[in-house]
Amino acid sequence: MKKFIKDESGATAIEYGLIAAAMAVCLLTAMPYITAALVTKFNNIGAALK
Repeated sequence: MKKFIKDESGATAIEYGLIAAAMAVCLLTAMPYITAALVTKFNNIGAALK
């Protein structure tokens, strides 16, 4: 039982999973703003080329 409690091999995988989940939430939150900005930029570029 003591060996099992001291074993930290799975902790790293869990930490990486939590980091990946946090990054996914941040990207999903920011994506509408980024998309809107890109659409505006490309529309401006398209209008300038006409």
